Amino acid sequence: MKSKIKGILLVALAFSFTMVACGNQGKNNNTSKTETNSNKIENNMTTTTKKTINLTRAEFLTKVANFEETPDKWVYLGDKPAIIDFYADWCGPCKMIAPILEELAAEYEGQIYIYKVDTEAEQQLAGEFGIRSIPSILFVPMGEDPQMAQGALPKDAFKQAIEEVLLKN
Repeated sequence: MKSKIKGILLVALAFSFTMVACGNQGKNNNTSKTETNSNKIENNMTTTTKKTINLTRAEFLTKVANFEETPDKWVYLGDKPAIIDFYADWCGPCKMIAPILEELAAEYEGQIYIYKVDTEAEQQLAGEFGIRSIPSILFVPMGEDPQMAQGALPKDAFKQAIEEVLLKN
């Protein structure tokens, strides 16, 4: 009963955050681009190494899943579970979860991968996954089909998904 309530709350929370997710048509071209390909981020005048991993379509096909070779079934190529964040630099909710994903990448280093796919730079890959709203988060457990969530999830929802879906704790 408790797990049912937790599940319902998680779905309700995810739905509420989906309502504030960026749609691909709401793009604001006047926002200046931030450095996304850099392996450094600035945080209160302190430079720290990024723990999340930016992916191109070609890297996705070699590190995550080569859906061109196996179009009829999901075959995950990684050796650890993963989270894949489909985002854009101009997206407010994407900017909100970026530091959360960096914290989680550091906290779960060696246990999971946290990948980021820039939907503006990788439009073909975003289209192949049917990304219509961002952020869209793909949770990729080992030996199971991935699960997609949309919207800016809070850190505790990410942690719950990591523990229960990815790490099975």
